[in-house]
Amino acid sequence: MKVSEIFRSIQGEGLNQGRPCTFIRFAGCNLRCSWCDTPQALSGGMEMDPDEVTACVSALGGSYLCITGGEPLLQGRPLLALVESLARHGYMIDIETNGTMDFTGFQDHASICMDVKCPSSGERSDLTLLSSITGNDSVKFVVRDLDDCRYAEGVIEKYPVAGEIFFSPVEGSDASGIARFLLDHDIPARLQLQLHKILGMT
Repeated sequence: MKVSEIFRSIQGEGLNQGRPCTFIRFAGCNLRCSWCDTPQALSGGMEMDPDEVTACVSALGGSYLCITGGEPLLQGRPLLALVESLARHGYMIDIETNGTMDFTGFQDHASICMDVKCPSSGERSDLTLLSSITGNDSVKFVVRDLDDCRYAEGVIEKYPVAGEIFFSPVEGSDASGIARFLLDHDIPARLQLQLHKILGMT
């Protein structure tokens, strides 16, 4: 498996925002979003097997893990074996994915956060995957402007989502305007700013 970095920080997004977290960031991504905030993880990385990843995670401590990227699901079956092993060891696990690959095989062991790509990203997610989101999972729309907000609104109307929904403004965008859109349109979603960036953390 290609690993970009493994580190401890505060979870800045999602259902567990604010919790101490160990992040496993995998390298490699099948998309090239215009506003990508982790370009260092688009390629490269160091080769690690599941046992090496587990040993590194254990050394860092903590009981809550976030598996992210890049696009972690590109790691395939070795990632599933790792997640199954970590779950058996009692870790609580979130997986962040860009909504282009089937994640259903992981849902018995982890909570999925599906990042639905909006127009400003220049990319598209597979919206049919939204039907697999459960009450233990979540959906995130990274929004830059009102066009993105309107796109997200249309997706929510067409594809009912069982999990929590977040609107996450792109860094430097008009977060107040996005909040106003949520208010004016009574969107069943939560505005979520990236807490780790506010705190100046990775």
